[in-house]
Amino acid sequence: MSKRMLRQSTLVMLVVLLSLGAVLLGGCAGKAKAPSSPVPTAPPSSTAAPSPTTAKPPSQVTVTDMVGRTVKLPAKAEKVVCAGPGALRLVVYLGATDKVVGVEDAEKRWGATGRPYAMAHPELKGLPSIGPGGPGKLPNAEALIKLNPDVLFMTYVDARTANNLQSKTDIPVVVLSYGKLATFLNKPLFKSLNLAGKILGKEERAKEVIDFITTTQGDLDARTKGIPDAQRPTVYVGGIGHKGAHGIESTEANFPPFVAIHARNVVDELGGAHHFVDKEKLLKWDPDVIFIDEGGFKLVKQDYGKNPEFYRSLKAFKNQTIYGTLPFNFYTTNVGTALADAYYVGKVLHPDKFTDVEPEKKADEIYTFLVRKPVYDGMKKGFGGFGKIDLEKSKAQEGLPVSP
Repeated sequence: MSKRMLRQSTLVMLVVLLSLGAVLLGGCAGKAKAPSSPVPTAPPSSTAAPSPTTAKPPSQVTVTDMVGRTVKLPAKAEKVVCAGPGALRLVVYLGATDKVVGVEDAEKRWGATGRPYAMAHPELKGLPSIGPGGPGKLPNAEALIKLNPDVLFMTYVDARTANNLQSKTDIPVVVLSYGKLATFLNKPLFKSLNLAGKILGKEERAKEVIDFITTTQGDLDARTKGIPDAQRPTVYVGGIGHKGAHGIESTEANFPPFVAIHARNVVDELGGAHHFVDKEKLLKWDPDVIFIDEGGFKLVKQDYGKNPEFYRSLKAFKNQTIYGTLPFNFYTTNVGTALADAYYVGKVLHPDKFTDVEPEKKADEIYTFLVRKPVYDGMKKGFGGFGKIDLEKSKAQEGLPVSP
């Protein structure tokens, strides 16, 4: 083979090898750029655990009322009615007036003056009637069935009466209580507030009301405890409302405003609560200071006109130490008024312990918290308000109804 042919063969082989290398490199480059195939995923298993679900709230709750009855009722009470002394008041204190769908005729017939919860919420008297109302009078079963409330709150009834009414109407009846003495600081009242608060979804408000009452009582106690007997005048309260208005003979042992400030109530020796006392007994006691519940002042003044010598024989008349307090016993205890009276009585008996208190402003502070409105001016217009009483010159307002 010639050298020329050898060179040509070598050149051809070189071109072939270069071409083959280029093809191989191109193939590798193509493979590097190609996207990888997606990794297949397994379909979801049919045996996988189900996702958790939110449990439904109960449609009913069970409570034990203040006479020991077990009552089932809707877990969320949106429509309520109240019957009996003070039942509606507690619902107002709890801020649940928007849930009330009917009221007793008595709430309309009496007018609002003297019951701050009604004065602050005049819209209530425009609601449908559930029956006559008043002490010892039950609601009308047909009226209740027509309104179909989620719950009926009652006071001053026994378990048998509550069961009978619940059976007739198929409406849950829950009995509340102010306690035996209907004071403003007692366990039955607080338990009733908590019970109604639970039913109405107002648990926090119930706690606030209880805390307010106990804190207020604590302030009154701190101002007056430890005062020596020699510095504590003897006191008496007359004209106390008791199922209607009464005169000077109507009084009360363990009178809440007196108890709150450790006053020396001459009637406490009789024990219990309400009493009608003979005038001779009052003359014998001859207290240093007399307070007259202005709900009965009209009757006291009428009696003074018939028998002035009796009144003129009293030390308090001679010394001009007769004072008026606002009535709080109207359809049982109006707690706010009782607390306001306690501050006023404390100011009269121990002014040095209440120098920072203006009784009228304090009353409105209390009313505003409990019933959401200041109503002292209305109470003053209706009864006379805090101040000295002159049996000859002081004008008597209408007062409480004689026979509610």
